[in-house]
Amino acid sequence: MDLSNLKPAEGSTKKEKRIGRGEGSGRGGTSTRGHKGAKSRSGYSKKIGFEGGQMPLQRRVPKYGFKNINRVEYKGINISTLQGLAEKYNVSVINPDFLNEAGLVSKNARVKILGKGNLEAKMEVHAHAFSKSAQEAIEAKEGTVVKID
Repeated sequence: MDLSNLKPAEGSTKKEKRIGRGEGSGRGGTSTRGHKGAKSRSGYSKKIGFEGGQMPLQRRVPKYGFKNINRVEYKGINISTLQGLAEKYNVSVINPDFLNEAGLVSKNARVKILGKGNLEAKMEVHAHAFSKSAQEAIEAKEGTVVKID
């Protein structure tokens, strides 16, 4: 093997038709850009959302409301659900990991315990937030409330 028989790998090169190299090349003159207009000129770049002068979609559609980027979403779980889980799985400690395994919340969801229903069992509940009624109901049964940050 020597320099005389080197060649590029199969499919690695492609002979492209060069534009703007005179009329004889077949792609001279306007260099495939057509005649006049912004698209024919150097430095042209289409702006995002541009629709050829038609009113763009983001300006045609009415704007409504306010979206708070700092909103914290919680997955609400009622104490009646906790009571059902305590009876079904015979547990006294309930935390987001356990609720995830039970299929009630996703892995990274923030959990808020809500006060709907009755609670008979004494339990230790770990969650990101508690409603006032849920906290009172858990503490009335001598359970403990642990807030996770």
